[in-house]
Amino acid sequence: MDFSYPPEVEQFRAELRDWLSANLTDELIAARRPTGRDDAAFDMLRAWNRTMADAGWAAVSWPREYGGRGATVLEQLVYTEETTRARAPMPLNVIGMNNIAPAIMQYGTESQKTTLLPRMMRADDIWCQGMSEPEAGSDLAALRTRAVTDGEHFVVNGQKIWTSLGHRAQWCQLYVRTDPEAPKHKGISCLIVDMSSPGIEVRPLVTLNGDTDFAELFFHDVRVPADALLGPLNGGWQVATTTLSHERAGAARLYAEMQVRLEELVDDIATHSDALHDPVTLRRLGEIAVRIKYLEVLCQRSISAALHGGPDKVAFGSASLAKTVWGEIGQDLAALAFDVLGTRGGNAPWANYRLTSRSLTIAGGTTQINKNITAQRVLGLPRS
Repeated sequence: MDFSYPPEVEQFRAELRDWLSANLTDELIAARRPTGRDDAAFDMLRAWNRTMADAGWAAVSWPREYGGRGATVLEQLVYTEETTRARAPMPLNVIGMNNIAPAIMQYGTESQKTTLLPRMMRADDIWCQGMSEPEAGSDLAALRTRAVTDGEHFVVNGQKIWTSLGHRAQWCQLYVRTDPEAPKHKGISCLIVDMSSPGIEVRPLVTLNGDTDFAELFFHDVRVPADALLGPLNGGWQVATTTLSHERAGAARLYAEMQVRLEELVDDIATHSDALHDPVTLRRLGEIAVRIKYLEVLCQRSISAALHGGPDKVAFGSASLAKTVWGEIGQDLAALAFDVLGTRGGNAPWANYRLTSRSLTIAGGTTQINKNITAQRVLGLPRS
């Protein structure tokens, strides 16, 4: 894992640092983790997305023809580390940028690409992803939302749940069953759905900490134009597993984010308590610091495999395991913070993180599913 940076990458780093220094304000940093209930912060971050897009910093890994910089793997690594350490807000359309845009780039029509991608990058349109259902969470292939062909339209009926920003979205990348007789993985299609379409009902979901970051979506005879199909009919599984081949350093955000959280925790402990003199607290902080360093090595192993043309198995396995480790570290860090600080501090940020951290081993693939993936696809173990 040799990450030596050539002069052009260091120039990229310097340019990014200068731009962040000139444009990233304390107010934006304070609002960098928006909630579904804070309209003012949401609008501020939408404006920030536009500022980044106009300056060419919103999607550096995207190809230039779609508004990106075509950044190399090392430039992507530098970008992720620098923006995370500077505490720059994540894009409001983070799911759209990382998951939906790649599918549009690969399978979308030219009109879809030129119309939808620039507005997504600027957060002019908010996107959500209709995957999870009450009986199909981590098992996407078990989804039951149906789409039936009717002339020049699909008619959609069903329900989605835990849809991030579903109540704010203008567009949804919706996965539906179009062939109920086919094997589970082969009867799914992907549609691009206008969320203002008649028959869509959205109900925000209130989570443990009182936020409304998620929503339930209900589809009642929703008519979706046939040309809104993304990818081949009954080929939704391959659309869902599309990855952005030029987004190969995103794993760096996992360890960089935890490093930032640990630094913030140490600062808050020093400000609000004398626990830094407690050997038990110091031991717990030290253990987390070591685990974050291990996470950094694990992430960089995945990035190195991509950088040097290593086997996809190594990159995929390391990234999957890193997500599991990241979630467990985040939960333990949150528990330590709450044990030491409780509800102290403005708006009790660590008490809030203690609650939201429960989702870290669920969202984006549960720890149990990730461990099965590692066991079967990396270690070659049998299913039973």
